[in-house]
Amino acid sequence: MRRSLRDAFVGFSLLGGLVIFSGAMLWLRDFRLGSKTWEISASFKDASGLAKMSPVTYRGIIVGSVQNISFTPNTVETKIKINNDNLILPKPVIAKIVTSSMLGGDAQLSLISLGKSLNKNELITVNKDCPQKRILCSGDKIKGVEMVSISSLTEGINGIIDEADKQAIVNKVSESIQQFDRTQANLDELVLLSKSELIRAKPIISELTKASFHLNNILESLDNPETLKDIQELASTSSSLTKKIDQMSSDMGNIMEDKELINALKKVTIGLSKLFDDIYP
Repeated sequence: MRRSLRDAFVGFSLLGGLVIFSGAMLWLRDFRLGSKTWEISASFKDASGLAKMSPVTYRGIIVGSVQNISFTPNTVETKIKINNDNLILPKPVIAKIVTSSMLGGDAQLSLISLGKSLNKNELITVNKDCPQKRILCSGDKIKGVEMVSISSLTEGINGIIDEADKQAIVNKVSESIQQFDRTQANLDELVLLSKSELIRAKPIISELTKASFHLNNILESLDNPETLKDIQELASTSSSLTKKIDQMSSDMGNIMEDKELINALKKVTIGLSKLFDDIYP
């Protein structure tokens, strides 16, 4: 009799432990007896860290779980089960992947309502006659937002730095082009001024060319021995003529100093004038 009671006690203890363990597992998986569930779906470009049975929260309270994750070429599709049919979420609603703490941890899905709150007196359900334009209803598909990680922030900062560097390079190139344009304009103006000065100097250059031609002819003539000989003879003749003129000047001076000769010339001049008066009265 004692042995039977002992075996029964052990059996009930094992059964109770199994029930408690099963209940705990169902509670951890967000299973609630007697609650009405409904499903929605969310689409993500990147669902890093999210897994099947990850908890779904609203304002920090667990309201459901991720039931399934599937992949398409461009997106990650998740099916979400909500355990509370009284959960009213005004649209628009997004699903954001977050962590359980600031220091990291398991990823979970947070529902965020961006719409205006409804009146408390309105009787609205998410399953039957649900106003899909106003609130999140069963079967709706919402947009998912990826979790911001340190790597994504680093990539974003690097992108901003790269864009800033590119912008600085673009500004420097633009300044260089503008400076080049100004230099080109100054060069064009200088070329125009040089052309105008060359046009003005063209007659002078032509005269200088002619003069240089004549000078070359003169130099060639001077290089001719016969010309040099003629020049020497001309110089000798000029020298002798100068000497004779100097001698004549000296003789004329002596004649002019002879008073008797000057008086005689005067008398001859007076006599000739009287003669012409008598001939031509």
